[in-house]
Amino acid sequence: MDVFVPFDPRDPNTRLSSVLSADQRRAFADAMLTDVLDAIDAAGHEPRILSTADLDRSRSVVVDNRPLTEAVNGVLDSMTLPVAVVMADLPLVTPETIDRLLGADGEVVLAPGLGGGTNAFCSRHPEFRVDYHDGSYRKHRRQAEASDLIVNTVDSFRLAVDIDERADLAEVLLHGTGTAADWLDDEGFELVTSGGRCTVR
Repeated sequence: MDVFVPFDPRDPNTRLSSVLSADQRRAFADAMLTDVLDAIDAAGHEPRILSTADLDRSRSVVVDNRPLTEAVNGVLDSMTLPVAVVMADLPLVTPETIDRLLGADGEVVLAPGLGGGTNAFCSRHPEFRVDYHDGSYRKHRRQAEASDLIVNTVDSFRLAVDIDERADLAEVLLHGTGTAADWLDDEGFELVTSGGRCTVR
């Protein structure tokens, strides 16, 4: 199965700008991308990076500088199905997580994010297209159901946690075991408990 990982190397993770510099955000985004690619590799697939700009990686890179929705729909238009898309800011994913996603039954398999987005999907039907704006998981589900497609949802903590804001960094230190967790540790981030919850400093 073709598995694509969308990635923007130019100005990633802007919502982390209060805690990371631009150079740090690029380095951290690259570390998260490495974790996602490694998990897909270990699950027995060869991921392709869908990048908004040229990328110096020893991987297959498809450059498409259009916005995310248009770029992913371009993949769905041009590739032989099935096709899967896994976001690059999911450093908690494991090979077992990828196996669950790609092995789930359904013409459309969706993995929702905690905030209502679509963090990963697998499409086996040519009518399915994406729209990543404003709570995309619900829109994708409704769109697929309106087309009478068989839809399945993968309920996975490791696919649901995407790293967008400072509070999300705690999840990487709590549950991550890969490059992104090591990067945060090397940069001096550590877990602290406040009000019964783990945060970072």
